[in-house]
Amino acid sequence: MRTSEIIRKTAETDIYLSLNLDGQGTRDIDTGCGFLDHMLTLFSAHSLFDLTVKCVGDTNVDYHHSVEDIGICLGKALAEALGDCKGICRYGSIILPMDEALIMTAVDVSGRSTLVYRLDIPTEKVGDFDTELIEEFMAAFVRGAGITLHIKQLEGKNSHHIIEGAFKSMARALRAAVEKDLRVQDRVPSTKGVL
Repeated sequence: MRTSEIIRKTAETDIYLSLNLDGQGTRDIDTGCGFLDHMLTLFSAHSLFDLTVKCVGDTNVDYHHSVEDIGICLGKALAEALGDCKGICRYGSIILPMDEALIMTAVDVSGRSTLVYRLDIPTEKVGDFDTELIEEFMAAFVRGAGITLHIKQLEGKNSHHIIEGAFKSMARALRAAVEKDLRVQDRVPSTKGVL
């Protein structure tokens, strides 16, 4: 089983996160932020990764530290669960509609942390959530995971739909990228022999 557990305690957050890449999309999520709970629920459901996230953070300040640190933990969990990456497809991409929003996402499990983020979210907030934190989450996740992630909005004007489309499309692209390819089950998917 490709699983991992991450514990991260700082002066700002106390996080427990577990990840199973070969799951059914079961989840137990309590980040202290309702909107992030919703996005991570969608992420788990569409990736079919089993995900547990428990976070106690300094939400009396704002959600920034919790969002960034959960992104770091999820990225580290992905990298740890993948191990040497032998036998994975490596690449995944999708163009995903979410009502009027249309999001293109492409992933390379490359060993290199690169984020190309092109979302134009029209409002500063969804509920009490600062929408600028989506980029912070994605950047932290990419750094922790060591992946290349391109995420681009092709259409959309509703902030909630754009963000929801981003999380769903990232989940679907990652699901494809980490799937096992039976033709290369004992090989790392790189001519270099390592990622």
